[in-house]
Amino acid sequence: MAERLRIALISERFGRKFGGAEAYAVNLFEILSKRHDVTVIACEFEHDLPVKEISVKRLKGFPSWMRALHFAYCAKKLTSSGFDVVHTHAMGPAGDVHVVHVVPVRYRRFFMRSKWRGYLSYLEPHNIAHLWLESCSLRYVPGHQVVAVSPSVTKQLQAAYPTLTSIEMIPPGARAQSIDPFVRSSIRQQFGWQDTDVVCILVARNPLLKGLAVSLQALECIPEHYKLIVLGADADSKHYFFHHHPELKARVRMLEPTSSVSTYFQSADICVHPTQLDSFAMAPLEAMAHGLPVVLSAEQYCGFAAYVRHQHDAWVLPDPKDAKHLAEALCALGGSPQLREKFVLESKALVRSFSWETVAQRYEALYTRVLSQKKVS
Repeated sequence: MAERLRIALISERFGRKFGGAEAYAVNLFEILSKRHDVTVIACEFEHDLPVKEISVKRLKGFPSWMRALHFAYCAKKLTSSGFDVVHTHAMGPAGDVHVVHVVPVRYRRFFMRSKWRGYLSYLEPHNIAHLWLESCSLRYVPGHQVVAVSPSVTKQLQAAYPTLTSIEMIPPGARAQSIDPFVRSSIRQQFGWQDTDVVCILVARNPLLKGLAVSLQALECIPEHYKLIVLGADADSKHYFFHHHPELKARVRMLEPTSSVSTYFQSADICVHPTQLDSFAMAPLEAMAHGLPVVLSAEQYCGFAAYVRHQHDAWVLPDPKDAKHLAEALCALGGSPQLREKFVLESKALVRSFSWETVAQRYEALYTRVLSQKKVS
């Protein structure tokens, strides 16, 4: 039995409904909170875990970079003592274990735009703030460890911060889910859809960045019995849909973020994730855990694609903006129960290789290493 630790978790929001990074933290600490004393420091909470909460008041009426600086200051102050390990999913000087879920700020500023525009970033307050917060997060001191959630994030960190020599790569986990046929029929009845309809689902905190536009374009090209659930729709996504595709109103359901993601996965036949930028993308992995075939972008757009094989356990889109190719994929899967079953069967092995228990054990080993380094220093 590992030593029981006092762990502080820093995350601006703590709840599965808030998105992939937040769901990662909840799923991980659902296990760790059973073995350790966990305190969560956040601005928003939605969970049922046995953890202590410390709420940081979010600044209202201030720009995002000022809110980020304020949260980082509060997190540092609240974790200065009383904890064995500080585990953070937010940028800033607080933390022993810092988890990076997205493309690093420095990589976006200097490797995804021209060099002169990168240097101009230093003239903008929000860029200065975020670059400073990120540099604090990635500092090299004994007892500090950086964790990347995917191979692509690891490569981006190495390119943006060449002196960062120690990066642990710990991807999200998965847990095979049992399927209730009643849930499937119940949700479809609520939407006025038939059991024979082919229902696709797109799960994202920001659907416009994760393929909403191309998904709607593809839907226009295929038969009317193909439907689409967009789970996590924000105001911009709803506006885009009703402004550009009102004719699809009967075939699309735009749903706000919810912690009951499993319910909607169970109602669907295919998961679509033609994202243009995802460091990992938990939604396709969770879809596979629910026995759904997955259509997703290639590895340069979606980190999870590094783990799948095209037309073996998933359908990989080389260009996430190509509506015709997406429509072909949906028709191929929707028209062939055998192909869907093949994808589901093959992806079961992939789901088994991702385990939240294994992820938790890797973090516990990391905590032990961090503590030993802190004692030596």
